Amino acid sequence: MFAGPKFGPKVKEENAKAIMTASELVLVDFSGWLEYITGNEKADAFGAVFQGSAQVLVPTIVLYEVFQILLLRASKTDANLFLSEALRRRVVDLTGTIALAAASLSSIDYKLPMADAIIYETAQAHQAELITSDAHFSGLPGLR
Repeated sequence: MFAGPKFGPKVKEENAKAIMTASELVLVDFSGWLEYITGNEKADAFGAVFQGSAQVLVPTIVLYEVFQILLLRASKTDANLFLSEALRRRVVDLTGTIALAAASLSSIDYKLPMADAIIYETAQAHQAELITSDAHFSGLPGLR
């Protein structure tokens, strides 16, 4: 099993339990995955989510973005490490309903870029809390 961030400190079990409850459904955007996999400064915070008891949704667009970024900026090993962790989660396909909601509501009303709009509407469609450090989402409902 994946033990935590590659370079950052491991999250203490009591911290993970304090942050998450068993019934939570969460979606971590690409920024959270990148922080966690590469061990960057926010790795501990996202590690608490991944090591907690919540069910983590992984939209297919997050699979694409994180895998591509890791291949370009890190290494194939890091990219494969991400895949081994992400594919153990609940992967969520982009549906027509989510795509249309992203195009009309999130992109226009909230001024989100395409990928962020899809991520946000995927969380909304599944009634999942969106966990992110991306400033594009600032002030939107349903975030942590």
